[in-house]
Amino acid sequence: WLHGDPLIQIQIIINDCDQNCFIMTRTFRRCSDEIDYVLLACVAAGSHCVPVCEIVGVQEAAGRSQKSEPGRWPRVLQKPDKSQQPAFTVSYVGRGRQHRWRCSEVTFHCADWSTCHQWVQTIQEQLSLLTNRPKRLLVYVNPFGGKQRGRQIYEQKVAPVFSRAAISADVIVTERANHARDHLKTEAELKEYDGVVCVGGDGMFSEIVHGLISRTQLDSGVDQDSPEETLVPCSLRIGIIPAGSTDCICYATVGANDPVTSALHIVVGDCQPLDVCSVHHDDALLRYSLSLLGYGFYGDVLTDSEKKRWMGPARYDFSGLKTFLTHHQYEGTVSYLPATGSVGSPRDRMKCRSGCHVCQHNSPLPSVDSDVWQVVRGKFVAINAASMSCACPRSPKGLSPSAHLSDGTTDLILVRKCSRLDFLRHLLRHTNKDDQVHLPDVLIQSDLQSVVTGTVPPRRHSGLSVLLRDTMVVSGV
Repeated sequence: WLHGDPLIQIQIIINDCDQNCFIMTRTFRRCSDEIDYVLLACVAAGSHCVPVCEIVGVQEAAGRSQKSEPGRWPRVLQKPDKSQQPAFTVSYVGRGRQHRWRCSEVTFHCADWSTCHQWVQTIQEQLSLLTNRPKRLLVYVNPFGGKQRGRQIYEQKVAPVFSRAAISADVIVTERANHARDHLKTEAELKEYDGVVCVGGDGMFSEIVHGLISRTQLDSGVDQDSPEETLVPCSLRIGIIPAGSTDCICYATVGANDPVTSALHIVVGDCQPLDVCSVHHDDALLRYSLSLLGYGFYGDVLTDSEKKRWMGPARYDFSGLKTFLTHHQYEGTVSYLPATGSVGSPRDRMKCRSGCHVCQHNSPLPSVDSDVWQVVRGKFVAINAASMSCACPRSPKGLSPSAHLSDGTTDLILVRKCSRLDFLRHLLRHTNKDDQVHLPDVLIQSDLQSVVTGTVPPRRHSGLSVLLRDTMVVSGV
C-alpha cells in the first residue's frame, strides 16, 4: 500500500455485530484522486481488499440493516430517513467454492450525511469509468425450458443483482419456440442495448446466437448461405443465465450452473470470445453451432428428445437409452482439414481458463481449397465436432476436455463401428476422470474445417460441410 491513508473512522456492521473499522484507499494523490482498491479493515474480523472493478454498486441506507431471511435479498432503502444515522451500503462480489460467486455487502455508518454523500458519489464516479460494464440489457426469459423455472429464477435471483448495479433491463418472456430468434432478426432495436441476456438452457442460447448473427449479416448485406462469405462480427455481447436442463455452454465457460454467479459476471463486464461453426448443405445454411455438432448417436438422441420435451430433463436419459439399445451405425466418408500452427492439442490436457495462452495464439483459418485434406472411410457410431469441452454436471470434464473456447479449431471425434459394450465404455468415461478417447475405436483430431460426405442412408443429410467461422463474444463468462 503506497501513499495509503485512513480517510474515515466509521463503523461496519458484519452479521449484526458492531466492529471498529476504517476504510483505507490506495490513492496516488499527486496524480489523481482515483480509487483503485477499497480496503475494508476490521479490528476483530480481519481485513480484505475489494477491487473497484468487483464492486456491484453502492447505495445510501439509513440505520442498521435488517437481518435478511434465507434466500431473500436484503432491502436497501432508496430514500433514507435523514433523522436516522447516515450510512451507505457497498455490494461487491464474494467468491465461494466451485467457481460460485455471491453478492456480498457491508454497511458503513458515517458521522454525518455530507460524508456519506461524498463516499457514495466518489465510488459511483469510479464505477462509471468502467466502460466495459453494461447499462441497459435486453433480456429473454424462457418459461418452458428445464424445470420451467426461468421466470422465477430471473425475478428472484437475477433482477435484484441488476437492480443493485443500476442496470436497466427490458424483459421479454418467450411464448413459443424461436420467439427470441425471430424478434432479434426483425423487431429488436439493438442499438439501444449494451447486450442481450438469455434466461434458459442451451436451446435458448442457440436462438439468441442465430438471431444476432442473422441480424448482423442481414444488416451488413452478407449472404449466410455462402460458405465463402466472411461473417461480420456481432457488436453486442450475450449473457447466459442458466435455467435449462443441462446448461452445457454456461458450465463449460463459467464453471458452474448458478444464476447469481452468471449475473455477477455480466454486471462486472466479464467477457469471453467463442468460436462459431456454420453447417451448410447444398449451398444453404442449416445452422450455427458453438458447442457440439453431433452426427450419429448424439444427433439421434437430440432429435428423439425434442419430441419428448414434456418429460423435462429426464427426456435425455430416456432418449439416450433408447438410442443406445438401437445401436445404429452409419457408413460414410469424413474429410477434414487438420489444424496447422495451432498451439494446443486435443490430448495435451491443457484446460481452457481465463487468459488462456492457447486461445490468444489461435492460427488463421486456412483456405478450403487446401490440398492437405485427410479422409477417413468406414462405418461410424458417432461423428462429433466439439468447439468447447461440452462439460456439464453429468460430464464434469466433457466430451473433449482439452477443447478451447476461441483457439480457432474444433475437435473432431470419430467413434468407429464397435460393439455395444465398447461404446458403453466410451460413454461411461464421460462421467469420470478417465481418458475419454483412449479406446481402440475412437479417433480424435483437431481440425479447422471439416466436411462430412459420402454414402449415408437416404433419410439422412449427405454432403454436410462444417466450417469454422469468426468468433463472437459472450458476456458473463
